Amino acid sequence: MTINVSDVQVRTPDGSQKCLGDYAGNVVLIVNVASRCGFTKQYAGLQALQDSYGSKGLSVLGFPCNDFGGQEPGTLDEIKSFCSTTYGASFELFDKVHAMGSTTEPYTTLNQMEPAGDVAWNFEKFLVGKNGDVIGRFKSGVDPDDADLKEAIEGALAG
Repeated sequence: MTINVSDVQVRTPDGSQKCLGDYAGNVVLIVNVASRCGFTKQYAGLQALQDSYGSKGLSVLGFPCNDFGGQEPGTLDEIKSFCSTTYGASFELFDKVHAMGSTTEPYTTLNQMEPAGDVAWNFEKFLVGKNGDVIGRFKSGVDPDDADLKEAIEGALAG
C-alpha cells in the first residue's frame, strides 16, 4: 500500500495549517524530534543533511514530540533556541505532535507506512518522494549520516 502525504495538513509554529503538498517536487525527511533524548545529537546530523542536500531539493522537517518519556517538555520557542544554539539546527520545525496513541498529523497518516504501527521512539524518520509518496521508514537508531539513509535520499532526489 502506497501512503501519500500530499493532502496532509500540519500545524506550523504560529498555529496555522500547512499542507505537506506544498513541498511537491522536493524530497522531504520527516522526523519526530526531542531535546532530552539519547538520540538528540541527531539534530546535528539532520542539519548536515539539510546543508548537503537542501540545494538539491531536500527539506528536513522536524516535529517536536513529548510522547516518549517526556523528553520534549519545552515550548516551541525553547526547542528552537536549544536546537539552534546547541546543534546549529535551522531546518524547519513545526508545532508539537503526537506520534503514538491518539496521533496527530503527520503521524496519523505516516504510521500506516509498512511496517505499519505507531512510531516507536524519538527521531524515527520518514522519507517522502517528490510526488508525496512515503518511500522509506527509518527507525531511531538509524543515524542521519547512515549510508542507507543517504543512499535513499540521493535516489529520491535523482528520481
